[in-house]
Amino acid sequence: MTNNILNKILIKKKENLIKYKKIYTEEQIFNSIKKNKSFLDFREMLRKRDLQGDLTIIGEIKQASPSAGKLVNNFDHLNIAKQYIDNDVKFLSVLTEEDFFLGKLKYIDDIKKKFNIPILCKDFFIDTYQISLAKSFGADCILIILSAVDGFLAKDLYQAANDLKIDTIIEVHDPKEAETALSFENSIIGINNRNLDTLKVSLDTTVELVKILDSHKNPLLCESGIHSSDDIEYIIENTSVYNFLIGESLLKSNDIALKLKQLTQISL
Repeated sequence: MTNNILNKILIKKKENLIKYKKIYTEEQIFNSIKKNKSFLDFREMLRKRDLQGDLTIIGEIKQASPSAGKLVNNFDHLNIAKQYIDNDVKFLSVLTEEDFFLGKLKYIDDIKKKFNIPILCKDFFIDTYQISLAKSFGADCILIILSAVDGFLAKDLYQAANDLKIDTIIEVHDPKEAETALSFENSIIGINNRNLDTLKVSLDTTVELVKILDSHKNPLLCESGIHSSDDIEYIIENTSVYNFLIGESLLKSNDIALKLKQLTQISL
């Protein structure tokens, strides 16, 4: 996802927000939040596993991406969620961006009605309105991508999420963003191994940025580029990060259950 594509996504997101604000009023959103009893403490659940040194895979549900194109034919979000949960995945990430990832907020609501599992709403958050909207659909956590917003907006999003009691993952790609992320003390920090300019993926991004993020009191998360148990072992050995957000390698596999078994067969 080059910065050019990122800009296109953000332009489209602004257009879609105008539509959403007409469909879902703030009153409707907050009524939905009040009625919803299914919220889970994403950060605390991950933190407990992290303290125990448990390997945690956050299974991603998405139909497509700008870097990989269409990932899943006959896409069925509920079936994918069931396969993950049946194979001991404890957290889900659901892509809800409509135009470039073919996502829908409704996917979170559908999954929450069937499964009691913490869910990250993975989208491009550029307006605090989106946070309450995501929560109204059942999201337990949202993503704040530092390369997609300026510093002031990042803080506004973070504060709004704290006020709404929804957890956050601050996503970083480079040393400057990692330094900035340390000020978001209540957040999980996700390190994305994909270079936004070249689209190339390097696990060494996590290795290098953990050196900056080592003092952070909440869990760190490795994102992108995990295809094998060797990749997981490499990250754990070099960083002591045990949390992995994995999408494409699972979704492209013919057998999610087998792929998860292979990924988690580590010798550490």
